[in-house]
Amino acid sequence: MTLLFTHPDASRHRTPPGHPEQVARVAAVETALAPLGLTRRESPLAEESLLRLCHPQAYIDRIKSAEPASGTAQIDADTWMSPGSWDAALRAVGGACAAVDAVLSGHPNAFVLARPPGHHAETATPMGFCLFGTVAIAAKHALKSVAKVAVVDFDVHHGNGTQDLLWNENNVLFITSQQMPLWPGTGDASEKGAHDQIMNLPLPPGSGGTQMRAAYAPALARLRAFAPDLLIISAGFDAHEADPLAQLNWVEEDYTWLTRQLCDLCPRVVSVLEGGYDLDALGASAAAHVAVLQEQS
Repeated sequence: MTLLFTHPDASRHRTPPGHPEQVARVAAVETALAPLGLTRRESPLAEESLLRLCHPQAYIDRIKSAEPASGTAQIDADTWMSPGSWDAALRAVGGACAAVDAVLSGHPNAFVLARPPGHHAETATPMGFCLFGTVAIAAKHALKSVAKVAVVDFDVHHGNGTQDLLWNENNVLFITSQQMPLWPGTGDASEKGAHDQIMNLPLPPGSGGTQMRAAYAPALARLRAFAPDLLIISAGFDAHEADPLAQLNWVEEDYTWLTRQLCDLCPRVVSVLEGGYDLDALGASAAAHVAVLQEQS
């Protein structure tokens, strides 16, 4: 059975009215996943030692102290904190690392329903709704137990934070597809990491599933050759044609196809929610993605 790691603290992280990264995203995914009958696990609070796998203590302290006593506080152009944001971010990291431990202990796969997302947070910079590099931390945590980890990020926005945090990590293959041009402006194919272990797949605005499949063909071949012990997915669903923040035209069947390709290449999978801002499309796409994980478990 696929494990679902989540915690009510995900809904305690609040953003201002009208902000796309809203509490309702959790309910949309919960409702869509309910028919799948996943085995639920509570996401633990991450210890700060996990955060230090990717972030310096001074940055951790800065984020902790930025949490307001009431209301919301802006810490970046589009990144906010509220009372409860610190715990929500720790649950996201804790859930991802607990999912890694569970999968490496014998469970086939897991999905982590958490917010805030994480793939834009750089070493000492919060941005793009993100506070800590959840997936990068989970990958470095996994390397305590296995030799090779792959990270695949199919969020429509480039995972600049994950790229920054894994730039020098020789034992992690990072494959990321993203619309380009689009915020944050990174993700060109020339960005390859310190050990040529990063593979960027820029996709033009207006493109859909056919172009995505073609772009992923060499990436899937490289993933097969890399033969990771664990695959971690940054599962953003904002490449969907209904999403308001970008201009790719993926549909649910595209997430099904890509998830199946990835699972066929590595049976041990941890998937972590990133973006997706049209609530109906988010729920439907997440359900399509997790249904494939269920098939594999």
